[in-house]
Formats: sequence, structure tokens, C-alpha cells
Amino acid sequence: MQPTLAAKYGDARLPRYTSYPTSPRFSPGVDASTYSDWLADLPLEKPASLYLHIPFCRSMCWYCACHTTITRRDLPIDEYLHMLRKEICLVSASTKAPLNIDHVHFGGGTPTIMRPKEMLALIELLHEHFDFATTAQIAVEIDPRTLEQEMAAVLGKAGVRRASLGVQSFDRVVQKAINRALSVEQTINAVSYLRRAGVDSINFDLIYGLPHETVESCIETIKLALEMQPDRFAVFGYGHVPSLKKHQRLIDESVLASAEDRLAQAEAIAENLVAAGYRRIGLDHFARPDDSLAIAQANGQLHRNFQGYTTDACETLIGFGASAVGRMAGGYVQNEVLLSGYAQRIASGRFATVKGYRLSTEDRLRANIIERLMCDFRVDVPALAAAHGFEHTALLERNERLAMLESEGILEIEGGVIRLREEARFLIRTVAAAFDAYLDESTRSCTKAA
Repeated sequence: MQPTLAAKYGDARLPRYTSYPTSPRFSPGVDASTYSDWLADLPLEKPASLYLHIPFCRSMCWYCACHTTITRRDLPIDEYLHMLRKEICLVSASTKAPLNIDHVHFGGGTPTIMRPKEMLALIELLHEHFDFATTAQIAVEIDPRTLEQEMAAVLGKAGVRRASLGVQSFDRVVQKAINRALSVEQTINAVSYLRRAGVDSINFDLIYGLPHETVESCIETIKLALEMQPDRFAVFGYGHVPSLKKHQRLIDESVLASAEDRLAQAEAIAENLVAAGYRRIGLDHFARPDDSLAIAQANGQLHRNFQGYTTDACETLIGFGASAVGRMAGGYVQNEVLLSGYAQRIASGRFATVKGYRLSTEDRLRANIIERLMCDFRVDVPALAAAHGFEHTALLERNERLAMLESEGILEIEGGVIRLREEARFLIRTVAAAFDAYLDESTRSCTKAA
């Protein structure tokens, strides 16, 4: 069944559903004033998460789809960090009392591009303005090519316990084609620095579908990676969107894999990781059986947010930095993407929010359904609809996409409970899209219960 389905659905450019609705629905109707109101109304008894975006790298990786800027100098980074600190102060002054923090994530770009003392000062500032739970988790994304021992030591001192290393591929031919040379030795050193510093949970990010990548090269990358015994893997498919990311035009499209070949690479990676003892988590993550991610999945407590699969159950996410997205009960907010615009707004004492989305009750229901599908490959639609005060019939009976997927043998529906078949789990985004009201604006809304 898989090759036929991969050919039919594999080229569909569907969202990763790390949020719902997705960012194309954001509009200027939600602005800095909205954000200020939402911050003032935050329930202080509930924990929150923080995300800090560091949009700088020393060189451009041609596959990259992140909001990042290339700089060889430290001055732009220092100026940005100054504004980031001001934004932290603005946010903390806008809530009724210091928020209780459960999770912190540094993303990029390359967060560890800042000097060690700047990283330590930034984390100390967060502690000054927010109340950290004793079990709060701090995670940092890292480029193993540039991590130095001093930075690793500072991360450990600052309480960082999770690190995600961008490995992507160890194949030298692939690395040359994406302008990212990374040796096995550099990665071993980075892992060693982090573990000695007390950063005891290591994740490797891998990408399949890169130029010149093959099943064989994917398997070889896995073999080399397993020797370093990471706790988790996140395995993503390369998204080629040169119309949006101009540097991707430097990639030769003629050596990109077909949909069928991409599927073969993904499944080969999955098979080898499962054979090595890792549990398959959702669509694209893998974790050791004793890892908190695997435990959360087993207990039905796995979640999905902008960082992918997570144990983070916080409803509130505060985003700091240019392009950062935040989430509150009322909806989503996003900061100005351009560094100059972000800096101007923060320097004037305003929030950098330029767009967002106000969630409706139906949006929350659909988001809940999509998250459970993405996490569990199963969802009880009637139960969730009832919990949100809606009738479930319109979600199922007038859903043409869902009916088509059922007829294809991709999923089964019994008593309103949807279960994705094991061999079709790579199509989970296609199934989730059946509940995305905005992929087709003619989709009817479901009816709210009396």
C-alpha cells in the first residue's frame, strides 16, 4: 500500500501542525494591544513556557527554513540581545505577578552563537523576572560545529538539561550539497562537552530527502549517531521551498529524492532506530523507553507545539525575539520578523507583536482533535466534541476528505473513534488535514450544542 499512497499523497505540502490554525491564518487584527490584554489576563495559577529566538548563524545551510541572519561579527548579536532583555522586562511588567515557568526553549538560528557570559546573564535575567519551578526544563538548540567547552560548562551551570544537536547527515556528499560540513569527531566532542557539564538529555536532529541522500547514506548516519547514544532523535523530511527561501535555490533539484524514495529513507531510519531500542514517538521522533517523551506517549500525555513533540502541557507560551510566536488562551501572537523592525518596536517601549490569531471555540476543538491524531494516531471525536460543547456529526459525516481516506484503507472509523492503520502512519498529516477548516474555505463549520 505504501508506494501507491506515497505517490498520491507524498507531494502534498501540508502543515506540520505544530499549531492550529497554522501561521498563514495570522493577521494584523491581533496586535500589540491584543497581546498586552492577553498578558494582563493570564491565570497566574497555571504554569507557562518561554521560547527565546536567537536569529543568527555564522554560515548559511542551504536547506534551512528558519528565520536567521548570517553574521561574522558579534556586534549585531550584542545589540539584539540588548533588545531581547528589554522585551523580557516589558513582558514581566505586563502580568499581574511573575509567571510560573515550567519549560524554557532557546531556538534559532544558533542560540549558542552568543558568548558564554551572555548566555548565563540571559538565563539569570529570566530567573529574576519569572518564578521557575524546581523541575523546570531548559533546552537549547546547538550547532555541534561551533560548540566550545566553555559554553557547554556555562549551559550546565545555568541549569540547561536538554540539548538538541543539528546533525542532519554525516554523508560528506550530502553535506557539501547543503553547505554544512560536520564531522563525526566534532559531534562526539560536542556530546562529550555537554554530558560532562551535566546536560544529560541529548537529542539529534536528522533530515531525510536532502540532495544526494539515499537509504544507504541514511542508515550509515544512524549507525554513526548510535555510537554516541543520544537519548532522542527528531527525524524531519526536507522541505524544498525555494520560492520562500531563496538560498534553497543553491540546491540542485535534480538530485532530490522522489516521494517514494523519501518514504523509503524515512522508514529505513525508523526501522534501524526501533531495532536499536528506541520507541517511535508520533510522526518523526524517537526516544529511549525510559525517556520522558516515551513515558508521556505511553500514558497518553504527549503534546505537540512549535518545537515538535513534547511533554510540555502548558497552555501559555511566551515567545521572545524577532519572529517568535506565542500562544495564550485567547490565541496566537507573532513578533516582527525583520530585526530592524523588531528592534525599533522594543526600543520604543512597545511589544513587537505585528500579527496573530484569535481562537474561536471551534478552533480549539479542531486543534485538540489534530493534536491527538498527531500524538496518538487515534482520536475519539465524539468525546472531544462533547467536552468542547459541540455536536460531532458535522466533523465526521460531512467530511469528504475523511471519507476518502477511509475508503483508501488509511484509517478506520468505529463509533466516531478514528484509528490510523500502522502501515499508513506516515500519512498522519493528511489525516489531520481532514479537520483543518482553513485548507478549504468552503468547509462547513460544525454545529455548537445547545
